[in-house]
Amino acid sequence: MLTELFLKIAYVGAEWVLWVLLLMSFISVAIIVDRFLFFRSNFEEDEHLNAQLPEYLRTGDIKGAWELTSASDSVAAKVLTAGLQTMRRGGEACSEAMQSAKARFKGLLDARISVLGTIGSNAPFIGLMGTVLGVIKSANDLKSSNPDSLMSGVFQALIATAVGLFVAIPAVVAYNLFQRRARKRMAQVDSLAHLVLASVRSDARMAEPPVATPPPRVA
Repeated sequence: MLTELFLKIAYVGAEWVLWVLLLMSFISVAIIVDRFLFFRSNFEEDEHLNAQLPEYLRTGDIKGAWELTSASDSVAAKVLTAGLQTMRRGGEACSEAMQSAKARFKGLLDARISVLGTIGSNAPFIGLMGTVLGVIKSANDLKSSNPDSLMSGVFQALIATAVGLFVAIPAVVAYNLFQRRARKRMAQVDSLAHLVLASVRSDARMAEPPVATPPPRVA
């Protein structure tokens, strides 16, 4: 009973699997284009921050540093803006504010990348399933057809495996590339955040009153 039900499903063939793979390929390409544009935009803004922010911090121009970061939409700028807003409360408050912003905005870097990993790891198996279904259908068609039609059906079934690999390989490559870029961006965020914290500690030391030395004892 159950076997006959699965056979009826298999007799439909592998064409629907190809449509599923085609849909997955469209999703994969859309995510790749979206992430490429996002990381390219963030790279340009981060390079601008790397060039300008250290100079503002070195001269103690906190207002200029805040205007620089708040005018940018990159993840690094959002994290640094949160820290600069709390600089006057001390180094610990500044660090906690940047850690909170980093955890909140990290999802912008990782957005939809996991979908590429899912497509890359599952597309070959979906293509293989299409091949198996196609072979089963070809074997069933052999009952009322000549052997040449069987080979034609097998070749058509193998197309599903080829399409599955064609969809999976670019998705896996893009997944690894964007994961590496996300880690690199977070490393740059940490580097700039440490510059902000170093500036906070430097200001705190300058604000400390000098330690009075006791007068020498007269013998």
